[in-house]
Amino acid sequence: MTAPLHLGVRAHDFGRLPLPELTTKLNMYRFSHIQLAVHKSFPESVPALAALSPGTAAYFGEAFRQAGVRIAVLGCYVNIVDPDPAKRKAALNAFSTHLRLARDFGASLVGTETGSVGNGYTPENFTEEAFQQVVVSVQAMVAEAERFGVTVGIEAGINHPLHTAQLAHRLLSLIPSNNLQIILDCANLMTADNYRQQDAVIGEALELLGDRIAVLHLKDFTVNDGQIGIVPVGQGLLHFAPLLQYMKYKRPHIQGILESTPEDYMQGSIDFLQRLYDEV
Repeated sequence: MTAPLHLGVRAHDFGRLPLPELTTKLNMYRFSHIQLAVHKSFPESVPALAALSPGTAAYFGEAFRQAGVRIAVLGCYVNIVDPDPAKRKAALNAFSTHLRLARDFGASLVGTETGSVGNGYTPENFTEEAFQQVVVSVQAMVAEAERFGVTVGIEAGINHPLHTAQLAHRLLSLIPSNNLQIILDCANLMTADNYRQQDAVIGEALELLGDRIAVLHLKDFTVNDGQIGIVPVGQGLLHFAPLLQYMKYKRPHIQGILESTPEDYMQGSIDFLQRLYDEV
């Protein structure tokens, strides 16, 4: 008996809905879990990231628990390599707040990308200096996570200082703590140069990161005029079969999170993934 496909979604991909409406939709699509960036879904409840209280966390955690939905990833997307030391410190403080409150939310993983050392895309993200800043920040985040018995999930992205599976693997080897895990999003590893070799890119990521992958993000991409564009799952070029094989046979019950798939496409994307999962 093979394990079922466990699919979830980023809560903010439904937009800003009242909490009862959101949980009703999650149940309607049979999502077993979510990624919750509480300030994106419920900004009125989070005037500032550092303003989160145990009460806020317990309120949302209990609502999702009663709806039968787990918070697989508590999203705290902050720029951990901001060149402004004060802004970087504020980002790390916000992340620490999420780590401290993760258990109140009923979550065990707090996730972020690494951010950018400039304003958006900059070649400076691809330097050794930028990578070393990631290491320094993640070391501090992991030390905090160890204190609270929760896990840091780091996501690589093509325009970030952590932009390949090799660099993610290097980060894991430099910070050998089980409280550091990877959120793998293979669409984030695609470029106009490498997407035709994507089976090799995906295979290498799964091989290098292996059991340190905590969660998979599932989104799709196209290439137009040499630029990567993100599209709903099943509408683009990403080869999902190797990811679903990994989920089914190597890591049964691992959670997959739909991303960048608007509600109009959601049921089609769920059906697409389930059909492929059954076939692999």
